[in-house]
Amino acid sequence: MLILVLHGPNLNLFGRREPHIYGTTTLAEINARIEAVAAQLGVTLEILQSNHEGALVDALHAHIDTADGAIVNPGGLTQYGVSLHDAIKSMPFPTLEVHMSNLVTREPWRAHSIIAPAVKATVQGLGWHSYTAALHGLVDTLRAAQA
Repeated sequence: MLILVLHGPNLNLFGRREPHIYGTTTLAEINARIEAVAAQLGVTLEILQSNHEGALVDALHAHIDTADGAIVNPGGLTQYGVSLHDAIKSMPFPTLEVHMSNLVTREPWRAHSIIAPAVKATVQGLGWHSYTAALHGLVDTLRAAQA
C-alpha cells in the first residue's frame, strides 16, 4: 500500500515558525514519526514538501495510478489552492487533509478551507499527531474497503 504525504508552503519551517502555534517539532521529525507508524502498519510512504502548488499537483498526477491514498497538509494553500483542490478531486483514491492547529480557533479567514470539499476527511488541532492520526484513519479506511 502506497500513501502520499504532501506538505505545502512554509511547512519546511515547522519547529521554527510560530512555535506557540505549531510547536517545536521539525518537519524532519514529523516525517520520521510518520515513517515509523507507516512501518508498523506495513505501508509505504512517498513524502514531499514544496512551497509551490504546482509541485504538489504534479506529485498527485504522477501517482494517479500507483498511490492508494494521500495525506495533504496544504499549509498556505488551504484557503486559495484551487489547482490543488481540483487535483485532489481528480484522484481515484481517498485523500485526508491535515493541519497541526485547529483552523477555526485562529484568525477568521483561516476557518474556510477550499481543500475540505475535495477530501474524505480533515484531521486538525492535534499538533504533529494530526499526521499519525490521519495515517491510521486512512489505512484503516483503505483496508476496510479491500475486505
